[in-house]
Amino acid sequence: MGVSELLTCSTYSCLSTHVNATRLFVLGALAKDGPMHGHRMRNALQLDQVELWTEIKPGSLYGALHRMADEGAIEVVGTEREGNLPARTVYAITDAGRAELTTRLRAALNDARLRPDPIDVALQHADLLDRAELTTLVTRRRAALSGRLAEMTALRGRAAEHLIGLEPVIFHHTLVRLETEVAWHDELLAALALHDTTANDTTAPDA
Repeated sequence: MGVSELLTCSTYSCLSTHVNATRLFVLGALAKDGPMHGHRMRNALQLDQVELWTEIKPGSLYGALHRMADEGAIEVVGTEREGNLPARTVYAITDAGRAELTTRLRAALNDARLRPDPIDVALQHADLLDRAELTTLVTRRRAALSGRLAEMTALRGRAAEHLIGLEPVIFHHTLVRLETEVAWHDELLAALALHDTTANDTTAPDA
């Protein structure tokens, strides 16, 4: 088994059940806060800026609600209208949805996979690129991650007084992961620089 296979398929990760974060959020929100319409859920997602720290995309929420209603995990219980705005469909969780929520919560808490990062496969073939371009691309990737870290750190500061329960620990999890990624990119850039130095020393003509 090669390095890429070891990184992408441990015994546990290949057998783990995929956790759908959007469904987990919808079911959890309805179980915790009661019936609500999609617009209210979307506002909560955008307020918490979940795209920065989860796989949930606010734009996919309405499609998920329709599918889950068709499947019986949630059900339409009415509509709400505010002012001259169109009526909004209100959803509630069903008994089947509560059973699914319990299953998904357990699956998420048992899922110890580290998601494969395509950069690990790309680096195995990095010699196909010019070294200067490779260094530029890695530097740019590091800058993007550093920017996300700075954004999340600032968000953590603004949100600190509003975080309750386990939310501070959840927030810290994202920060630690980003800090680790930035540090690893520093290590990668140092390895690339060392490789260039070694290559230059090897190919330099004798005096």
